[in-house]
Amino acid sequence: MPLYSPGAMLQSHPPTPPGSPPAKDDGQPPYAGRPIVLIGLMGAGKSTVGRRLATRLRMPFVDADTEIETAAGMSVNDIFERFGEAHFRDGERRVIARLIDGTQKVIATGGGAFINDTTRALILDQALAIWLDADVAVLAERVRRRDTRPLLRGKDSRAVLIELARLRNPVYALAPIRIASHHAPHENTVLAILKALGL
Repeated sequence: MPLYSPGAMLQSHPPTPPGSPPAKDDGQPPYAGRPIVLIGLMGAGKSTVGRRLATRLRMPFVDADTEIETAAGMSVNDIFERFGEAHFRDGERRVIARLIDGTQKVIATGGGAFINDTTRALILDQALAIWLDADVAVLAERVRRRDTRPLLRGKDSRAVLIELARLRNPVYALAPIRIASHHAPHENTVLAILKALGL
């Protein structure tokens, strides 16, 4: 599986200011492939990168967790606390299946979505999975800024992330594209994805 490094790309392509249109704008979206689904551990930047990528590709952006909250009428934390993780994962599976409807969009998923066998099979068959892979040190620094992640409540975030990476990274590695998410501006990661897409 190819690894695209944002740092390496910057040597020949300086960052485009946020919100700027793609270099080639002929009125047609620059990407004509399947829906793009961003996967990876919490803190990898899937939502932030996804929004910026969608802007560059002139495609809709959807955050799966937000869609789950809308469908359930409560926050992800509340779903976990009231009904448990298994219930949340079932709802997550159904929401992602609805989102992957054949139309072009960028979808940011929760860290556990791709681990579900049914969801993973659907993504690999009908979408383009892109793994945002970041070191645990980078992830731990990012997630400590927010106390809204149910799997980290009352726990050592670094220890949890180390264990999640051990269990999940081999599954994430099934994605056809892997992007290194460094401790750098998210725009760098966006540029690396564009390069991986040949844009």
